[in-house]
Amino acid sequence: MTEGRPWRRAAFWLLGLGAFFYASYGLANWLASLHSEVPVVVFGWERHVPFLGWTIIPYWSVNLFYAASLFVPATRAKLDRHAARLLTAQVIAVTCFIAFPLRFSFERPETTGLPGFLFAVLGGFDRPFNQAPSLHIALLVILWDLYARHAPGRLLRWALHIWFTLIGLSVLTTYQHHAVDVPTGALLGLLCLWLWPERGPSPLAARIVRDRRRRSLASCYGVGALALAGLAAWGGGWWLWLFWPAVSCALVALNYALAGAAGFGKAADGTVPLATRLLLVPYTLAARVNAQLWTRRAPGPCHVVDGVWLGRLPAGRQLAAGPFRTVVDLCAEIPLPPWPGRRVALPSLDLVPPPTATLQAAAEAIEAGRSHGPVLVCCALGYARSAAAVSAWLVRTGRAADAGAAAAMIRAARPHVVLPDAA
Repeated sequence: MTEGRPWRRAAFWLLGLGAFFYASYGLANWLASLHSEVPVVVFGWERHVPFLGWTIIPYWSVNLFYAASLFVPATRAKLDRHAARLLTAQVIAVTCFIAFPLRFSFERPETTGLPGFLFAVLGGFDRPFNQAPSLHIALLVILWDLYARHAPGRLLRWALHIWFTLIGLSVLTTYQHHAVDVPTGALLGLLCLWLWPERGPSPLAARIVRDRRRRSLASCYGVGALALAGLAAWGGGWWLWLFWPAVSCALVALNYALAGAAGFGKAADGTVPLATRLLLVPYTLAARVNAQLWTRRAPGPCHVVDGVWLGRLPAGRQLAAGPFRTVVDLCAEIPLPPWPGRRVALPSLDLVPPPTATLQAAAEAIEAGRSHGPVLVCCALGYARSAAAVSAWLVRTGRAADAGAAAAMIRAARPHVVLPDAA
């Protein structure tokens, strides 16, 4: 039996979310108005941003996209996930509005015609508060992800991208938000996409780990996140961009403490959702630089035995120029580059021994890949996780008597690997 479209459930979600939106948004506005002084965060260059009255039309259109979006998902599970994203954005944004109220400080020019009418309606319930993070931008990010995945045809997708870009710019050109509200709103929207991924359970559905190594690493990243957030709050101005790497470090801490490798969002083919990639850009860049520094004098992929090679995660051009037909990737934190060959991603956390199930799956993938040609087994450095996978394959296929013998074979090909000498 096939599940019908959840029209009624979508209508109930729309009513509930709509009521909660206006109630919570209005409450935050009212509470901010009670303060004798509400601070402003504004850059000098923002005074050169032009006021474009007609952009109130794309600004308002996000409401229509919001309402229609609940009728786009074809199943109850997808609908509930989308609604959870919208609800999460609302809860977090309103919490920030109440805890750290800000106000808009520019005088809006008088407008007439349809733009004037829309501004008048907006002013009936909206006040110059509820600024950072911009809920408008957060919802735009969530809606953009949904509609981009469902828009049929390239022409319609391009039209969607252009219109949604106008919506994003309109928060500035309608004098509704200051610049700092935009990246913080985008960060919130991306966070909601990460919390409620398109595939698989939420990262927060996992249990807190007891492994001391993972908990120690989680603590280190957590301290780093707090330090970066503190610097951003203390420095103000352009220092506020440090909230991005702070959020990135906080998510990595959650991955080590809770979500595991799944929190990095890497799919079985090595791809990572755009939202996760953007959230983790600061961490991923640091991981790439770290990998380059550690392996700058190391040789390229090393042949171990019988068409199986071991090395660091390659660039796309290296894969294109190499002899490999299959890549078995153990790296969780860096996406695998596009490549037409066979890609098998079995992500595992850095600086933590891969789980036994992951090593068994890697051994099977290596052996299966050999029938198609040379196999590259890789991770960020090509020293630990990937070496453990090759070791598991050597023992499983009888090419090595035990883990110690496998380690000796691997070290003969790649001397600096990190492996135990015995099982």
